[in-house]
Amino acid sequence: MLSGTLLSSAFAEKFDISQKIEIDASRQAADLKNKIFSYIDNVVITQGSLIIRADIVQVLTQSGSEEKTYIAKGKPATFEQILADGTPLNLQADEIRYEPGNHLVIISGNALLQQEDSQVSGSKITYNIDTQYVNAESKTNERTKTIFQPKEKIKAKITDASNSGKK
Repeated sequence: MLSGTLLSSAFAEKFDISQKIEIDASRQAADLKNKIFSYIDNVVITQGSLIIRADIVQVLTQSGSEEKTYIAKGKPATFEQILADGTPLNLQADEIRYEPGNHLVIISGNALLQQEDSQVSGSKITYNIDTQYVNAESKTNERTKTIFQPKEKIKAKITDASNSGKK
């Protein structure tokens, strides 16, 4: 199990949660009685800097409220967000469960969280957008894995990239 040390001091952009959510897909279907909306093929969800890409997304509305849960599936489904300090956060898994009302993203099945050159992988990763708490779990007889890149290597990579454009 891993607690939120990977995500340094970066904070997800607070305004993303309050922004509108747009869903673009090739097809859609709705079960109005049960408040389940399905978006199929080449699905792209955007909310501010947040982008989710998947093969299929189901949107469930909680009974007695307007809170929605977005369940994205793909091979892999991806979740991207630019944090307030400009750092990109990338998640990918077979399934992404996005609960904006609870500030949660739960990824499962070949779950991978990447920030800069560091990464966490496991069977299931829970990420709290508001508190930046990360919890990685693995199935029985499997392990989670974390890779931290040294700051010197990251700085060298940035310096090399900026020098390559100079003559």
